[in-house]
Amino acid sequence: MNIHEYQGKAILKSFGVPVPKGVPAFTVDEAVTAAEELGGPVWVVKAQIHAGGRGKGGGVKVVKSIDEVRSEAERMLGMTLVTHQTGPAGKTVNRIYIEDGSSISRELYLSCLVDRATSKVAFIASTEGGMDIEQVAHDTPEKIFTMTVDPATDICPHHVRRLSKALELNGAQQKQMASMLTSLYEAVTKSDMSLLEINPLVVTGEGDLLCLDAKVNFDSNAIYRHPDITELRDETEEDPKELEASKYDLSYIALDGSIGCMVNGAGLAMATMDIIKLYGMEPANFLDVGGGATTEKVTAAFKIITSDPNVKGILVNIFGGIMRCDVIAEGVITAVKDVGLEVPLVVRLEGTNVEKGKKIIGESGLNVIAADDLDDAAKKIVEAVGEAA
Repeated sequence: MNIHEYQGKAILKSFGVPVPKGVPAFTVDEAVTAAEELGGPVWVVKAQIHAGGRGKGGGVKVVKSIDEVRSEAERMLGMTLVTHQTGPAGKTVNRIYIEDGSSISRELYLSCLVDRATSKVAFIASTEGGMDIEQVAHDTPEKIFTMTVDPATDICPHHVRRLSKALELNGAQQKQMASMLTSLYEAVTKSDMSLLEINPLVVTGEGDLLCLDAKVNFDSNAIYRHPDITELRDETEEDPKELEASKYDLSYIALDGSIGCMVNGAGLAMATMDIIKLYGMEPANFLDVGGGATTEKVTAAFKIITSDPNVKGILVNIFGGIMRCDVIAEGVITAVKDVGLEVPLVVRLEGTNVEKGKKIIGESGLNVIAADDLDDAAKKIVEAVGEAA
């Protein structure tokens, strides 16, 4: 689960991490009031969307008067902000953040994430913070420093020394880093964050460390432990199809292709997407109905796929182990009867109750193309979509 920058900073502040003062605003008048409360003389007006690259897209502006705050608030609220992370469609800005301006001497980069390879929390840092950190990582990977923290020991003095050296901090700043690193680690582990990115972490003109930005993702599997964090969810930032899928505990990610996929098992879903690409087309989604899907779940999954106007054909690929093929068949039939079927549908069933599942579909009267294996299924759906076009 993602949250907005201002929400992330509020969480960091609650753990004692230094962040600038700021106030969220949903209207122009609220933005002006927030600026007056902060006092100035310099403010930063920031669009709040779940995507990076806002500065390059015109979503972050430094202003020096209340009139400029009003002007930028009027411009940003309701705008469609396009960044390298939003895609060409962009995201609508429904809220902004008015923040105290900061005197910046240096811009650094610091992030923290769960490293599955080592089963530890990893910190990634660079002296080259700012908007072009991706380019830095690509062109000069030697400028990216990484260290892991063993959960049995938590933050130790040697972690602080190593990170401070990598970021070229002086003695006073290293003392600040000791407190900040401990607080950041505590925030990540106690809040079940899967990612915390601070870009930039700045050294102010006075020589202090300050978190000027905060991108926070939480582990969705642990979010039930944090009802206060769950309340921060902004559903307007999420794809409606992905939001609907989450209600049925379906693993769904919308993509840009034209062939909708319904598969059981993440590995099989990835293989299905790969073979669709192999035969010259693109998948419209990743959808794993899971091993214990019910007819209701399968029906919901099918409805989500068909609600995507980009879908020109559907491939159902089920290898029944725990998942029974007859349950899939019943779900597909129920969904088709509810929403209709206006695009080609290829179904490949194998495994538990496969003959029963094939019989259910065969006797349904649906215009379904049967497939013997995955390769056969991929060829048939690509051909069917090509002919329909």
